[in-house]
Amino acid sequence: MGLEGVKAIFFDLDNTLVDTAAAGRRAVEEVIRVLQSVHHYDEREAHMVCNKVQVKLLSECYDPGKMPITDLRIQHWEEAIQEVKGGTSNRDLATECYFLWKTTRLKYLTLTAETQKILGELRKRFKLLLLTNGVTEIQREKIDTCACQSYFDAIVVGGEQKEEKPASSIFHHSCELLGVQPEECVMVGDSLDTDIQGGLNAGLKATVWVNKTTVAPKDISPVPHYVIPSVLDLPRLFCSLEDTSLEIKKLADISSMCQMSTEESRTLACKGSC
Repeated sequence: MGLEGVKAIFFDLDNTLVDTAAAGRRAVEEVIRVLQSVHHYDEREAHMVCNKVQVKLLSECYDPGKMPITDLRIQHWEEAIQEVKGGTSNRDLATECYFLWKTTRLKYLTLTAETQKILGELRKRFKLLLLTNGVTEIQREKIDTCACQSYFDAIVVGGEQKEEKPASSIFHHSCELLGVQPEECVMVGDSLDTDIQGGLNAGLKATVWVNKTTVAPKDISPVPHYVIPSVLDLPRLFCSLEDTSLEIKKLADISSMCQMSTEESRTLACKGSC
């Protein structure tokens, strides 16, 4: 399948354009450090609290009509602390942990220079749309922090719509915003269940799965049209699927430079720590 006729590209945010997982790990490390150094938790207790919060976040069902998202997430920390330490609940410590985790995660949530270059060049040729699931307040905060608005013609947050990915409705709404048809669009994302399945449900031209693991599963479902290890490989994919033009060559050159920059950064990091 080629990409002729493509007019728009939809991008997922978390763990596609920005490394939310890595930022989250840094945030947890900081909370563990403070619990141990300031509040005299032992290492096991500090890890247990953070692990319990992660489980609560993964199973979180948020109803904006019941309480603000901040209150709900402080409650996660409050419950986790009580489950580990027992006794009465400690709302003050829970609040401290939540805001430390939140601010630290946002601090490390960045749109890299390499990704900015890719988006900047792609936008010269395609309409770009950011399509992200999640609570409005949380996702808008991430978007503001990584300052990615200028790279997109439109931004759609699942929490602001009747349905989130993988529902067809949110993809069709995105198409309407850009004035394009589903068969003229490509979805790029890291989640098979939401990004890829949603793109297939909506009848998009193609889906591109960003699979950062070194080994892809043998049997994956749903099946994406294309698989790449990073958004930095998107221009290379386009180059292989379309007739080579000046614009595509330029994108491929940028992709190569981005990969070179990444390797150089890893080398410097190794020299500084080994």
